[in-house]
Amino acid sequence: MKRISIVLAALCVGCAGTMDQPSGTGTVKVTPLGSHDGEFCAADRALIFEDPDGTRILYDAGRTVRGPDDPRLGKIDVVLLSHVHVDHLGDLIASTANSGLCGKPAFPVRVTPNSNTANIAAGKKARVLVGSDMHTFLAAKIKTAGGDPAQVQLIRFGASAKVGGVSFATVPAAHSNAVSPEFLDKPLADLLQAGGLFMSVGPATGYVVTFSNGLAVYLSGDTGITAEQELVVRRHYRANLAVINIGGVFTTGPMEASYVITDLVKPNAVIPSHANEGATQGGKLVAGSRTEQFMKRVTIPTHVPLSGRTMSFEGNGRCVAGC
Repeated sequence: MKRISIVLAALCVGCAGTMDQPSGTGTVKVTPLGSHDGEFCAADRALIFEDPDGTRILYDAGRTVRGPDDPRLGKIDVVLLSHVHVDHLGDLIASTANSGLCGKPAFPVRVTPNSNTANIAAGKKARVLVGSDMHTFLAAKIKTAGGDPAQVQLIRFGASAKVGGVSFATVPAAHSNAVSPEFLDKPLADLLQAGGLFMSVGPATGYVVTFSNGLAVYLSGDTGITAEQELVVRRHYRANLAVINIGGVFTTGPMEASYVITDLVKPNAVIPSHANEGATQGGKLVAGSRTEQFMKRVTIPTHVPLSGRTMSFEGNGRCVAGC
């Protein structure tokens, strides 16, 4: 079955993004790891990116990656985490594929007080690149999971790191970033629960990941509309592919996300994420869904992340396979 894709012509040069940006050789492979094979479902956040040089990156494992032994993972060199909320850090996971319904997946396996992210990083011996003050928290979790705290590297806003041929920078995201008590040991967890409090670990973050073929991917994480999406993501990093969260309430909704893409970031292609809905059925877009609303508003190629279906992107942001 063909991947769902809407391709709308740009209305003007200003809306066309950076299509004239030169690209290198090879393609970047992007594989969603959702809860239900071939669908885009309510809890889906996780994506794997593979550079032409073989460097593999896991972004926001959340609940849908079934721990470090999930056969879909393969080798993982880098783990990225936008923030520590339960649906991104991972408090629960499924024991098998396709558990529950697409709109309401089943996650019966509890992995707290550690986390799915830390367990995967430790099991894969992957580097963890994060912003704000998440690094010390994750280092402690990875140590508990049997890994090395030195796997975690902090990247403050404005700084960058490189693994293989891939460069990583953190960018601001307008969202809270507090650890819920289930990830904490007693007595701290009890004290926070008694006061109805969470523990902040600094601002949430987004990323711009620049691959060896020239592809620059903006990973929005959970965010609202920010000036940095134009000033930093577009003007400085020149992102030509965006992964934008569209679920509303907790992050940009379809209208806000479409403004970010069309007016601020102006990439050459976009992948919607974090829709908080069963967006597809039988691999086809559900009419009236938030995902459909978003796709009707944007003026660039939009690719729905169907779990397990790999898309391939050239350095200029054009999808050339699996779209």
